[in-house]
Amino acid sequence: MSTALYDAPVSTLGGTPADLHDYEDQVVLVVNTASQCGLTPQYAGLQRLQERFADRGFTVLAFPCNQFGRQEPGSADEIRAFCSDRFGVTFPVFDKVQVNGPGRHPLYASLTRVADVDGVSGDIQWNFEKFLVSPHGGTVQRFRPQVEPESAELVDAIERALPQH
Repeated sequence: MSTALYDAPVSTLGGTPADLHDYEDQVVLVVNTASQCGLTPQYAGLQRLQERFADRGFTVLAFPCNQFGRQEPGSADEIRAFCSDRFGVTFPVFDKVQVNGPGRHPLYASLTRVADVDGVSGDIQWNFEKFLVSPHGGTVQRFRPQVEPESAELVDAIERALPQH
């Protein structure tokens, strides 16, 4: 994955430039999110992962996306309020991005090259597709949208990627 992942330009909700290099030493779970999706309840599991592993060098990085069924139509303020009020989200939520097509964000241009457990890479299938990135981008694992945040498969992968105490 190298530094291309961390060099991608990003902004926080509301447009303030942010730097993914701030997360380079951590295990991160990059997720494209949406507020009006059948998978939206995954926010709760993502927040529990954040609470469970944050003190061990882990964070969720959420990237709202409106490309799937227009399920993230809200403004930055609406998304922020939704995440906070409905799910108590404390992990970083960035400005909306496109994850597929000609306007694909550079972060996702890098991530979509990674294959899932079935060896399939390419376009994001739907909201809540997850990429687990080890510190410094050494390894990346791809988890499709149906994989619940607190599934044994994903939690085991997080625990393996985290520094051992």
